[in-house]
Amino acid sequence: MKITIVAGARPNFMKIAPIIKAIEQVQQTGKDISYRLVHTGQHYDKKMSESFFEELNIPAPEVNLEAGGGTQAEQTAAIMVRFEKELQQNRPDVVIVVGDVTSTMACSITAKKLGVDVAHVEGGIRSGDMTMPEEINRIVTDSISDHFFTTSQTANENLLKSGVEPDRIHFVGNTMIDTLLSNIGRLKDPEITVRGARLEAQSYFTLTLHRPANVDEQSKLRSMMNAIIEGTDKYPIIFPVHPRTARYLEELSITDERLHFVEPLSYLQFNYLVKHSKGVITDSGGITEETTVMGVPCLTLRDNTERPETVTIGTNELIGTNPSYLKPYLDKLLKGEWKKGGVPPLWDGKASERIVQKLVQLYA
Repeated sequence: MKITIVAGARPNFMKIAPIIKAIEQVQQTGKDISYRLVHTGQHYDKKMSESFFEELNIPAPEVNLEAGGGTQAEQTAAIMVRFEKELQQNRPDVVIVVGDVTSTMACSITAKKLGVDVAHVEGGIRSGDMTMPEEINRIVTDSISDHFFTTSQTANENLLKSGVEPDRIHFVGNTMIDTLLSNIGRLKDPEITVRGARLEAQSYFTLTLHRPANVDEQSKLRSMMNAIIEGTDKYPIIFPVHPRTARYLEELSITDERLHFVEPLSYLQFNYLVKHSKGVITDSGGITEETTVMGVPCLTLRDNTERPETVTIGTNELIGTNPSYLKPYLDKLLKGEWKKGGVPPLWDGKASERIVQKLVQLYA
């Protein structure tokens, strides 16, 4: 069995690392299974790409399509043209795509047009928000995939409602949690100092913002940042700034003695920061999964989520994009009244093993 694994952006790398490890473990048992790793180059900054390969022990990709930059349409086109050539030269039995980035959608379409099966890891998740590029990527990818490896019962139900046959849906768990659990003992202190002193556990908030609904409009971003600063009391706010967000913040000249901007962190450093936070304020989806497993309070500045299990089971709360909604939740957290939360089913570190076992059944 020949597998092509596609990765292109920061969220992908965390999801493919344990799949590759699981394939290599099966190879050691004598099974005829091989993989070819294709990096689309969607993220090409070192901290957004190379450091993840190094820290997570991901082998160097066989090919980098170098399709970063440009508009979404330009990037999609570049990925498809270059991935088509890759598949024509190295045709696999199945292409594995993960998550919901541009590379996921573009490579799925390309593979299917060449008659190659597609397996979507993290299939079936939905936010219901068609203003999100990721939601469009999910829907398109799921509409043409052959097999779906899902993270939750909600994802299973979404696929069934869309007409996918049950025998193509495989509830395996969450590969991103596989990566987190296998690296939890390797997390690295980023050694951030505030007023000359190192950060202590539970003594700061971690903040991430990058979604257009929060950062594109100057007045909205200013209001949100003011609400965050005012609601976090005396605690420092550590903000690893996404390059896109940095541009907007620079234009607004937002500053406060408790607000500390830092460069984007590596995987091991960022999760160290999260693990020891008093709370995390974010508009990311993936971070809500990691905070849930680490038991860290999480406040999500979005009006919807494709990961509802982080709210119904985990430590996450969906706050919304109205800055005025934030303070009551921060008050609850600062009073020590945050919900304890639990871990969703099959988020046990073995999702990738289940994926590879199923692929062997289907294609070997």
